[in-house]
Amino acid sequence: MAYSAEISRVNPTCFVFLVDQSASMNDPIGGDSPQRKADVVADAINRLLTELSVKCAKEEGVRDYFHVAVIGYGSSVGSAYAGSLAGRDLVPLSEVADNPARVEERVKKVPDGAGGLVETTTRFPVWMDPVANAGTPMCRALQYAESIVAKWLVEHPGCFPPIVLNLTDGESTDGDPDAPAAGIRAHASADGAALLFNLHVSAGGGEPVTFPDADGGLPDAYARTLFNMSSVLPTDMRSYAATQGFSVSDATRGFVYNADIASIVQFLDIGTRATDLR
Repeated sequence: MAYSAEISRVNPTCFVFLVDQSASMNDPIGGDSPQRKADVVADAINRLLTELSVKCAKEEGVRDYFHVAVIGYGSSVGSAYAGSLAGRDLVPLSEVADNPARVEERVKKVPDGAGGLVETTTRFPVWMDPVANAGTPMCRALQYAESIVAKWLVEHPGCFPPIVLNLTDGESTDGDPDAPAAGIRAHASADGAALLFNLHVSAGGGEPVTFPDADGGLPDAYARTLFNMSSVLPTDMRSYAATQGFSVSDATRGFVYNADIASIVQFLDIGTRATDLR
């Protein structure tokens, strides 16, 4: 059965995060939040890298079940890692865990045990910074991701298929992204085709459309393009999505439209939910 390969230190897989860094990411994300889209997305990626590191931590340290690339696209296309990882594409997770660019002190509110909230500080590792300028060279970003996926599969032909997660707020400014997206999905390991999931970060109103199985409810041609670029969720991811309250079918795709903060977190959680680790 496809998408069932064991993920282990000797048979790891990879995640490639594509992060839109165009000028419009300066806009607020919408909903009740005044935060910039660039800030929300960067925080979500940094938080996910922390969670992956914790998930893969054992007595001897963080195990390299995953290699992770964070690619930004705006004024240029390339690694979005900051600090000592700057300029690198795929990085073993243990190196990611050991090398945040910095650790910030963040203030958050927690229950005080008496029905109220109290402020406390928490340590927040940062690997990528929010960036927002220039256009949206999505085609180049997808081609960049394809080159990473192709090289990975030459070296890991039996792995759980690579997963590419594209977080964007706008229309490609360098052409039709459908062909380069198909180029990613055309690569395959012995366990199945590479997966491409898309998240649209919008400032628009209305409820997010999460993990749809048809494009009929999407409002415009561009949303439908992103939907059609997206892979169908494998069985394990669909099952996990169902436990999170989503209505799923065999045709459910890894796509979210008009994402707010909560749906960004859900998208990353479900989109990186591979098989059990060994």
